[in-house]
Amino acid sequence: MFHIAGVIPFTTIDFPDNLAGVIFFKGCPLKCPFCHNPALQELSEGDETWENVCAFFKERVRRLDGVVLSGGEPLMQPDIFQAVQTLKEMGYKVAIHTSGVYPEKLKQLAPMLDWVGLDVKAPWDKYEVLSGRPNMADKVKQSIEILQSAGTPFETRTTCDPRYLTLEDIERLTDELQAMNVPHYAMQKYRTFDGDKNPPSISEIDSFFSNAEWLKGIQGKFQSFLTRE
Repeated sequence: MFHIAGVIPFTTIDFPDNLAGVIFFKGCPLKCPFCHNPALQELSEGDETWENVCAFFKERVRRLDGVVLSGGEPLMQPDIFQAVQTLKEMGYKVAIHTSGVYPEKLKQLAPMLDWVGLDVKAPWDKYEVLSGRPNMADKVKQSIEILQSAGTPFETRTTCDPRYLTLEDIERLTDELQAMNVPHYAMQKYRTFDGDKNPPSISEIDSFFSNAEWLKGIQGKFQSFLTRE
């Protein structure tokens, strides 16, 4: 059984160098205070059936390169292995966007995945506050090590919400990732949404991205670095 919120027919930004569709799954164990998809946190009944989703992607074989499994937290789905296997059998590359808090599941899936977008919320000592759950930092570290061992291409990325993170936090986090030999890192702008309580101002959001010299220092810690709207 899958808890599917919906599908995006195609995207050029969610799976690097691939034209892909996106499946959004419901359910997430975290309670991040800046969550952009709070409606997907509950593992509730899906709005779309897996059969319909499969039919949709069967029609688009050879028109799309891959499928991205996102959410929510896709690894929370009990049958996520079946989803990946079915899509691979159709001929798709498969990517997953994950918070990295299910390292054992990720370990089993990693050899089948073509790319992983791994959200890293904060420096390790602030992880409980930013994830809304205890003991998550160690799980994320395990997930990074699993992807490195498996040789699965992955990107770490952080959503820079100025209400909860500072420039110093990003400096410490990127130092920690550099110490783990993480090759790829992205800083993402926080995006306000309907129902956002006390949203930060545009100038506060842009404060992470307006100092070119500071960004150059972050860039120097990684093989590749980018900023994302």
